[in-house]
Amino acid sequence: MKLLLVRHAAPVDAARGRCYGRLDVGLSPDGQAQAAGLVRALDGVQLAAIVSSPARRAVDTALPLAEPRGLEVEVLDGLGELDFGELEGKTYDEIAATRPELYAQWMTEPTSVRFPGGESYDDLRRRAETTIAGLREAYEGETVAVVTHGGIVRAVVAGTLGVAPERIFRLGVDYASVTVVEWIADEPIVRTLNGRTAR
Repeated sequence: MKLLLVRHAAPVDAARGRCYGRLDVGLSPDGQAQAAGLVRALDGVQLAAIVSSPARRAVDTALPLAEPRGLEVEVLDGLGELDFGELEGKTYDEIAATRPELYAQWMTEPTSVRFPGGESYDDLRRRAETTIAGLREAYEGETVAVVTHGGIVRAVVAGTLGVAPERIFRLGVDYASVTVVEWIADEPIVRTLNGRTAR
């Protein structure tokens, strides 16, 4: 099976500088252009399915890929971005001022934090692994596009390469980038990381 792990295109400017894991924001004009670029970049690629995070920014990136292929976008909760809980929608400055200890831990050891009312990196990693395992079973031998978030892409690649959690941010995952993981039998191979063909 081959997975095209697509990070959603750029969100609206109002999301920048905020925690927006589960905050449902759309695409900016630049993001819409990036989504169109993905269509051109993946033209001719045969896809058995296109699956997406429930977030509007991911669905809006997936729909232009699905429509010319006559496919429906399958939405899977397990592909959602990290849930920041009580911090959702708050700016980084607000968090630093109101929760300085949590903010300091987040900035120095991000994968060790469990966000109040939300998730930890381990929670995200486990649901990503479960969701990808389900896709592998459902689409064995086929190619599937997964439109999701930076956290999910990093978790999948880190698991494939055996990258320790504290090093996942060494993996670049830009907006509208394509990362390709292929399984030969049960052996995963990262074919492309942070592919920039969609720009």
